[in-house]
Amino acid sequence: MFTHSDLTTAIQAGFHALLIMEAGNRPIGIFDSGVGGLTVAHAIRQNLPGERIVYFGDTAHLPYGDKSEEAIRSYSGRITRFLLEHDAKLVLIACNSASASAYESLEAEYRDRVLILDVINPVVKYVASRNYRRIGVIGTKRTISSGTYEKKIGAASPSTELASMATPLLVPMIEEGFIFDDISNAIIRTYLSDARLADISALILGCTHYPIIKNQISKFFNFDVEIIDSGRLVAGLLRETLEKNDLLNRNGSGEDLFFVSDYTDYFEKIARMFFESNINLQKADIWH
Repeated sequence: MFTHSDLTTAIQAGFHALLIMEAGNRPIGIFDSGVGGLTVAHAIRQNLPGERIVYFGDTAHLPYGDKSEEAIRSYSGRITRFLLEHDAKLVLIACNSASASAYESLEAEYRDRVLILDVINPVVKYVASRNYRRIGVIGTKRTISSGTYEKKIGAASPSTELASMATPLLVPMIEEGFIFDDISNAIIRTYLSDARLADISALILGCTHYPIIKNQISKFFNFDVEIIDSGRLVAGLLRETLEKNDLLNRNGSGEDLFFVSDYTDYFEKIARMFFESNINLQKADIWH
């Protein structure tokens, strides 16, 4: 016989399921200084096609790599609030410079309101699962000078020797559209010829812009060096995190939103290339 208690339990279960569904339907918030985070957003789209994305590219302040840690923390905090205003269920810092400078402060401030993920920890976890003797990492001045990769890989995989090198020209080169040409090939060749990267078996792309030129980097090493791109690793961890917290989008509907703090034609071109369609791109000057 169906009792009042059974009815109450059924209603509560249904209400709980509805809350989970509503929470899952909220978008994933992603931010970067420019187009670089689109490489991570693209990997997420491939791995989690049912999820909605709200992306913010802080093109007014790029590149983050030559900014102070204090400035990056300030930018990251304001962008996180913007993404929360758009009902983000999780915020992904799709920028190595911001991950190195602001992840801990964002996690401390917002852990009670939203899940925070970065792009460095998934790479460290992957490196620790391998048996590398010597690997390299290239990134912006801010990422490399922070020593984040050295400290975290040193703790997680003490037997792995890490060679770090700042490659500051690569981000502005990519943002200005100089890719797959003589200029980009010359800059890439000059950086990767550095003796510090000799005898490596893997190279961490310590900036989410760099996967855009991943094939050129692989070609320089005659495809003999494993190129570690954080996008796939982050997408995998993101799925695990959403599943663990009952936040997967089981409805699979809704439009992705893309915001920039300063409009550039190149950003829209790259976004369309990754997402293979027209995108909803809007300028949002959140600094005034």
